[in-house]
Amino acid sequence: MSSVIPKERLSAYQRWELGSFDPAPPEAPVARLPTAEELERLHQSARDEGYAAGYAEGLAQAREDAERLRAIGGAWSEALARLEEEVSQALVRLALAIAAHVLRAALAVRPELVTAVVKEAMATVPHPGVHPRLVLHPEDALLVRRLLAHELEQGGWKLVEDPALERGGCRVESSATTVDATLAGRWERIAAALQDEQAWTP
Repeated sequence: MSSVIPKERLSAYQRWELGSFDPAPPEAPVARLPTAEELERLHQSARDEGYAAGYAEGLAQAREDAERLRAIGGAWSEALARLEEEVSQALVRLALAIAAHVLRAALAVRPELVTAVVKEAMATVPHPGVHPRLVLHPEDALLVRRLLAHELEQGGWKLVEDPALERGGCRVESSATTVDATLAGRWERIAAALQDEQAWTP
């Protein structure tokens, strides 16, 4: 049997090549586009994440602002308390200054007011002991001798004049005690009661 193919039976020239023995490469995966439902889910997820991040950031900022406001409020309260204290002290000083002025004016117009001070000082010593002494400015001593003669004689009081003592006050001395009823002494007690250190100035 002949293996030759007649020319008229050949349709076209075909070159023969040796095939490759390597395995065929895998086919590239076909890209799949997301569906509308998946796109909506992705969109919703991104929106939720953005909202959560924005909310957390806003909350942190709000807390920071609130802390800053608390600090400002605390500083304001402290400043207000200091101002109230300063105003309060200023008012006490003003009241004391006015009282001192009024007292001096009253004593100048009515020097006999010293008798009320003397009586009060004498009353603080219920048992004056032996030879109680009442120390007064000489001009006040004249008034007291005239206006309180009976009380002085009854209690055995001895009047002592001291020109260094300011008018309007007195000092009681006995074997048991000493009472400072001078203007400066009484003033210091009033100022101390009002928590002030303003001294009496003659």
